[in-house]
Amino acid sequence: MRLSNRRWKRPRRGPAAVQSTLAGGHRQRAEYFCMSNHVEASPYSTAAPRGIFNLAWGIIATFLSVLWTAVCAIGAAIGAMMHKQHAVTLITRAWGRGIIRVCGIKVEIEGLENLAGLKSYVLVANHQSFFDIFACSAFMPGEPRFVAKKELLKIPVIGYAMQHSGHIIIDREAGGREIRKAIKIIRSGVDLCVFAEGHRFNDNRVHEFEEGAAWIAILSGLPAVPMSISGSGVFFPRGAKVVTPGCTMRMTIGKPIATEGMRSADRGELTRRLEEAVRATFTTEV
Repeated sequence: MRLSNRRWKRPRRGPAAVQSTLAGGHRQRAEYFCMSNHVEASPYSTAAPRGIFNLAWGIIATFLSVLWTAVCAIGAAIGAMMHKQHAVTLITRAWGRGIIRVCGIKVEIEGLENLAGLKSYVLVANHQSFFDIFACSAFMPGEPRFVAKKELLKIPVIGYAMQHSGHIIIDREAGGREIRKAIKIIRSGVDLCVFAEGHRFNDNRVHEFEEGAAWIAILSGLPAVPMSISGSGVFFPRGAKVVTPGCTMRMTIGKPIATEGMRSADRGELTRRLEEAVRATFTTEV
């Protein structure tokens, strides 16, 4: 590991408007914690190279990753049941690192120093692959958590662990109560990772950001930190059932944007700044 593109539709005010924004409006949110592979864009024009050895490695690595996910989900559920939030973080970190290691993925991280000194933060990124989640879980400092759809709660063990370990579960029917709960969780000391495009995209470009991440940052008063993710869609692209191992992805962390003094009316401008910062460091080749 190396350390080293819009029109804004103004949503209604109030908790219901916030809930609608976080839920993605008319768009369906991606599922952020399981290893399904539905995406909403065309695939890469070129795929990562795959020979017989590489294919065999990929099949074995994928099987071991699923098995490791099951093991870690049980551990995380037990930790959540015992209210051991930091233990859940350690298990989740081991989960991400284990998958990345067995798949032989090299994760390059630039700008990690921009997170130094931040007690908590809202990390705002583009989204290409489930490996984005693995890498954030493995290498982001602090207590990283994610925004997820309530449908994930139906997954045995994983759903329980997510609901009771500080992840933000989006429920459109819960209204302001769910928003207040989300802000309370964020202010408790966790660090939130938000994939602001609302879906995973595999066409190797950054798409328009939704305003949910900016809402969260403004309401919580936490700094919003832009981060571009490049390359991860190459080795686990649209329709893939098996990972292509031995590849590289890059995460570039930008400078934090302070949200103190911002109001809800500033969410569009903040979203624009975050998206531009991600586009500035995103690269089509790693």
